Amino acid sequence: MLSVNGLRKSYGQLEVLKGISLSVREGEVISVIGASGSGKSTFLRCLNLMETPSAGHLEFENFSLDFESGARRQPTSRQLCELRTRIGMVFQSYNLWPHKTVLENVIEAPIHVRKMSRREAIEQAEGLLGRIGLYEKRGSYPSKLSGGQQQRVAIARALAMSPKVMLFDEVTSALDPELVGEVLSLMSSLAAEGMTMLIVTHEMAFARDVGTRTLFFDQGVVAEDGPPAEIIGNPRSDRLRQFLRRVVHDPAQLGPSA
Repeated sequence: MLSVNGLRKSYGQLEVLKGISLSVREGEVISVIGASGSGKSTFLRCLNLMETPSAGHLEFENFSLDFESGARRQPTSRQLCELRTRIGMVFQSYNLWPHKTVLENVIEAPIHVRKMSRREAIEQAEGLLGRIGLYEKRGSYPSKLSGGQQQRVAIARALAMSPKVMLFDEVTSALDPELVGEVLSLMSSLAAEGMTMLIVTHEMAFARDVGTRTLFFDQGVVAEDGPPAEIIGNPRSDRLRQFLRRVVHDPAQLGPSA
Protein backbone atom coordinates (compact mmCIF):
# COMPACT_ATOMS: atom_id res chain seq x y z
CA MET A 1 0.00 0.00 0.00
CA LEU A 2 2.84 2.36 0.89
CA SER A 3 6.57 1.90 0.45
CA VAL A 4 9.73 3.93 0.83
CA ASN A 5 13.19 3.13 -0.43
CA GLY A 6 16.39 4.80 0.71
CA LEU A 7 14.51 7.59 2.50
CA ARG A 8 16.88 10.19 3.94
CA LYS A 9 16.35 13.49 5.71
CA SER A 10 19.01 15.98 6.69
CA TYR A 11 18.93 19.36 8.38
CA GLY A 12 22.16 20.99 7.29
CA GLN A 13 24.96 18.64 8.35
CA LEU A 14 22.70 16.63 10.64
CA GLU A 15 21.34 13.49 8.97
CA VAL A 16 18.24 12.39 10.90
CA LEU A 17 17.07 9.58 8.60
CA LYS A 18 19.80 7.44 7.10
CA GLY A 19 18.22 5.44 4.32
CA ILE A 20 14.90 3.97 5.51
CA SER A 21 13.43 1.25 3.29
CA LEU A 22 10.20 -0.56 4.14
CA SER A 23 6.76 -1.47 2.85
CA VAL A 24 3.42 -1.10 4.63
CA ARG A 25 0.58 -3.48 3.78
CA GLU A 26 -3.07 -2.48 3.90
CA GLY A 27 -4.54 -3.03 7.35
CA GLU A 28 -1.20 -3.14 9.16
CA VAL A 29 -0.94 -1.40 12.52
CA ILE A 30 2.72 -0.52 12.91
CA SER A 31 4.04 0.81 16.20
CA VAL A 32 7.22 2.86 15.90
CA ILE A 33 9.36 2.92 19.02
CA GLY A 34 12.75 4.34 19.94
CA ALA A 35 14.51 6.98 21.98
CA SER A 36 13.96 10.70 21.48
CA GLY A 37 15.99 11.91 18.52
CA SER A 38 16.06 8.55 16.77
CA GLY A 39 14.09 9.86 13.76
CA LYS A 40 10.61 8.47 14.47
CA SER A 41 8.62 11.71 14.18
CA THR A 42 10.67 12.92 11.22
CA PHE A 43 9.90 9.63 9.46
CA LEU A 44 6.15 10.11 9.90
CA ARG A 45 6.33 13.72 8.71
CA CYS A 46 8.20 12.59 5.60
CA LEU A 47 5.53 10.01 4.78
CA ASN A 48 2.86 12.66 4.24
CA LEU A 49 5.43 15.20 3.03
CA MET A 50 5.05 17.65 5.87
CA GLU A 51 8.83 17.36 5.66
CA THR A 52 10.39 16.90 2.23
CA PRO A 53 12.88 14.02 2.24
CA SER A 54 16.43 14.86 1.21
CA ALA A 55 16.69 11.67 -0.86
CA GLY A 56 14.86 8.46 -1.56
CA HIS A 57 11.70 7.23 -3.23
CA LEU A 58 8.08 7.00 -2.03
CA GLU A 59 5.23 5.01 -3.56
CA PHE A 60 1.62 5.31 -2.42
CA GLU A 61 -1.39 4.32 -4.52
CA ASN A 62 -0.94 6.30 -7.77
CA PHE A 63 1.97 8.37 -6.40
CA SER A 64 5.53 7.54 -7.37
CA LEU A 65 7.85 10.26 -6.13
CA ASP A 66 11.62 10.75 -6.15
CA PHE A 67 13.40 13.21 -3.90
CA GLU A 68 16.95 13.34 -5.25
CA SER A 69 17.96 16.75 -6.52
CA GLY A 70 16.87 17.10 -10.14
CA ALA A 71 14.69 13.99 -10.10
CA ARG A 72 11.89 13.91 -12.65
CA ARG A 73 9.20 12.71 -10.25
CA GLN A 74 9.36 15.33 -7.51
CA PRO A 75 5.93 16.21 -6.09
CA THR A 76 3.96 19.19 -7.37
CA SER A 77 1.97 21.39 -4.97
CA ARG A 78 -1.23 19.70 -6.16
CA GLN A 79 0.23 16.25 -5.46
CA LEU A 80 1.31 17.39 -2.00
CA CYS A 81 -2.23 18.49 -1.15
CA GLU A 82 -3.78 15.32 -2.57
CA LEU A 83 -1.38 13.03 -0.76
CA ARG A 84 -1.97 14.76 2.58
CA THR A 85 -5.70 14.20 2.25
CA ARG A 86 -5.07 10.46 1.86
CA ILE A 87 -2.48 10.14 4.61
CA GLY A 88 -3.95 11.68 7.76
CA MET A 89 -1.81 12.74 10.70
CA VAL A 90 -2.53 13.44 14.37
CA PHE A 91 0.05 15.16 16.55
CA GLN A 92 1.06 15.30 20.19
CA SER A 93 -0.40 18.82 20.36
CA TYR A 94 -4.02 18.80 19.31
CA ASN A 95 -3.72 21.72 16.87
CA LEU A 96 -7.42 22.50 17.04
CA TRP A 97 -8.51 25.98 16.02
CA PRO A 98 -9.35 27.66 19.35
CA HIS A 99 -11.81 30.13 17.77
CA LYS A 100 -13.88 27.38 16.15
CA THR A 101 -16.30 24.96 17.79
CA VAL A 102 -15.72 21.22 17.79
CA LEU A 103 -18.08 20.83 14.83
CA GLU A 104 -16.44 23.67 12.91
CA ASN A 105 -13.01 22.11 13.46
CA VAL A 106 -14.16 18.82 11.96
CA ILE A 107 -16.00 20.24 8.92
CA GLU A 108 -13.39 22.82 7.88
CA ALA A 109 -11.12 20.62 5.72
CA PRO A 110 -13.86 18.51 4.07
CA ILE A 111 -15.58 21.71 2.90
CA HIS A 112 -12.52 23.63 1.73
CA VAL A 113 -10.24 20.80 0.56
CA ARG A 114 -12.59 18.02 -0.50
CA LYS A 115 -15.24 20.54 -1.67
CA MET A 116 -17.95 18.73 0.28
CA SER A 117 -21.22 20.58 0.78
CA ARG A 118 -21.68 22.08 4.23
CA ARG A 119 -24.73 19.91 4.85
CA GLU A 120 -22.86 16.72 3.93
CA ALA A 121 -19.83 17.76 5.97
CA ILE A 122 -21.98 18.43 9.05
CA GLU A 123 -23.77 15.10 8.69
CA GLN A 124 -20.44 13.28 8.44
CA ALA A 125 -18.93 15.24 11.34
CA GLU A 126 -21.88 14.57 13.63
CA GLY A 127 -21.58 10.87 12.86
CA LEU A 128 -17.88 10.90 13.72
CA LEU A 129 -18.46 12.88 16.92
CA GLY A 130 -21.17 10.43 17.93
CA ARG A 131 -18.80 7.57 17.35
CA ILE A 132 -16.14 9.06 19.64
CA GLY A 133 -18.66 9.99 22.32
CA LEU A 134 -18.49 13.76 21.82
CA TYR A 135 -21.68 14.53 19.90
CA GLU A 136 -22.98 16.58 22.84
CA LYS A 137 -19.81 18.69 22.71
CA ARG A 138 -20.17 19.66 19.03
CA GLY A 139 -20.99 23.28 19.92
CA SER A 140 -18.22 23.64 22.50
CA TYR A 141 -14.88 25.35 21.99
CA PRO A 142 -11.62 23.41 22.51
CA SER A 143 -10.83 25.31 25.71
CA LYS A 144 -13.89 23.71 27.31
CA LEU A 145 -12.67 20.16 26.61
CA SER A 146 -10.23 17.95 28.47
CA GLY A 147 -6.97 17.00 26.79
CA GLY A 148 -8.31 13.55 25.98
CA GLN A 149 -11.45 15.01 24.43
CA GLN A 150 -9.42 17.45 22.34
CA GLN A 151 -7.23 14.64 21.06
CA ARG A 152 -10.28 12.58 20.11
CA VAL A 153 -11.63 15.59 18.18
CA ALA A 154 -8.26 15.86 16.42
CA ILE A 155 -8.57 12.21 15.38
CA ALA A 156 -12.15 12.78 14.18
CA ARG A 157 -10.96 15.79 12.17
CA ALA A 158 -8.34 13.61 10.44
CA LEU A 159 -10.89 10.85 9.80
CA ALA A 160 -13.26 13.37 8.20
CA MET A 161 -10.89 13.47 5.22
CA SER A 162 -11.41 9.70 4.66
CA PRO A 163 -7.69 8.89 4.70
CA LYS A 164 -6.31 5.55 3.56
CA VAL A 165 -3.51 5.68 6.16
CA MET A 166 -3.39 7.32 9.59
CA LEU A 167 -0.18 8.53 11.23
CA PHE A 168 -0.13 9.12 14.99
CA ASP A 169 2.83 10.99 16.48
CA GLU A 170 2.98 10.36 20.25
CA VAL A 171 -0.64 11.42 20.57
CA THR A 172 -0.92 10.48 24.26
CA SER A 173 2.36 11.91 25.54
CA ALA A 174 0.85 15.29 26.49
CA LEU A 175 -2.14 13.77 28.29
CA ASP A 176 -2.63 13.16 31.99
CA PRO A 177 -2.37 9.41 32.71
CA GLU A 178 -6.08 9.06 33.43
CA LEU A 179 -6.94 10.44 29.96
CA VAL A 180 -4.61 8.21 27.96
CA GLY A 181 -6.98 5.24 27.96
CA GLU A 182 -9.83 7.00 26.14
CA VAL A 183 -7.56 7.93 23.23
CA LEU A 184 -5.94 4.50 23.02
CA SER A 185 -9.39 2.92 23.08
CA LEU A 186 -10.40 4.94 20.02
CA MET A 187 -7.20 3.97 18.23
CA SER A 188 -7.79 0.31 19.12
CA SER A 189 -11.25 0.47 17.55
CA LEU A 190 -9.77 1.94 14.36
CA ALA A 191 -7.26 -0.91 14.27
CA ALA A 192 -10.04 -3.46 14.73
CA GLU A 193 -11.86 -1.95 11.75
CA GLY A 194 -8.82 -2.44 9.51
CA MET A 195 -7.45 1.10 9.33
CA THR A 196 -3.83 1.15 8.20
CA MET A 197 -1.87 3.00 10.89
CA LEU A 198 1.68 3.94 11.84
CA ILE A 199 1.92 4.95 15.48
CA VAL A 200 4.90 6.55 17.21
CA THR A 201 4.34 5.66 20.84
CA HIS A 202 5.92 4.98 24.22
CA GLU A 203 2.87 2.95 25.29
CA MET A 204 4.52 -0.46 25.08
CA ALA A 205 1.50 -2.47 26.24
CA PHE A 206 -0.59 -0.82 23.52
CA ALA A 207 2.11 -1.46 20.91
CA ARG A 208 2.33 -5.10 21.93
CA ASP A 209 -1.40 -5.80 22.13
CA VAL A 210 -2.82 -3.74 19.25
CA GLY A 211 0.01 -3.56 16.75
CA THR A 212 0.63 -6.12 14.04
CA ARG A 213 4.26 -5.04 13.62
CA THR A 214 6.84 -3.00 15.53
CA LEU A 215 9.74 -0.93 14.22
CA PHE A 216 12.59 0.05 16.55
CA PHE A 217 14.31 3.22 15.37
CA ASP A 218 17.87 3.85 16.52
CA GLN A 219 20.03 6.72 15.30
CA GLY A 220 18.10 7.23 12.09
CA VAL A 221 17.75 3.62 10.96
CA VAL A 222 15.27 0.80 11.54
CA ALA A 223 17.34 -1.35 13.86
CA GLU A 224 14.67 -4.02 14.45
CA ASP A 225 11.46 -4.89 12.60
CA GLY A 226 9.07 -7.69 13.47
CA PRO A 227 6.00 -8.89 15.38
CA PRO A 228 5.34 -6.84 18.55
CA ALA A 229 5.58 -9.85 20.87
CA GLU A 230 9.02 -10.61 19.48
CA ILE A 231 10.39 -7.06 19.34
CA ILE A 232 9.05 -6.00 22.76
CA GLY A 233 9.14 -9.37 24.52
CA ASN A 234 12.31 -10.82 23.00
CA PRO A 235 14.57 -7.96 21.83
CA ARG A 236 17.69 -9.03 19.94
CA SER A 237 19.92 -6.02 20.54
CA ASP A 238 21.37 -4.47 23.67
CA ARG A 239 20.19 -1.05 22.45
CA LEU A 240 16.57 -2.17 22.37
CA ARG A 241 16.82 -3.92 25.74
CA GLN A 242 18.22 -0.72 27.29
CA PHE A 243 15.45 1.37 25.71
CA LEU A 244 12.69 -0.92 26.97
CA ARG A 245 14.07 -0.91 30.50
CA ARG A 246 13.92 2.90 30.50
CA VAL A 247 10.35 3.25 29.23
CA VAL A 248 8.57 0.21 30.70
CA HIS A 249 7.74 0.60 34.37
CA ASP A 250 6.05 -2.80 34.74
CA PRO A 251 8.59 -5.60 34.06
CA ALA A 252 5.71 -8.02 33.47
CA GLN A 253 5.21 -6.28 30.09
CA LEU A 254 8.61 -7.55 28.95
CA GLY A 255 9.69 -11.05 28.12
CA PRO A 256 12.46 -12.83 30.07
CA SER A 257 15.17 -11.77 27.63
CA ALA A 258 14.30 -8.07 27.88
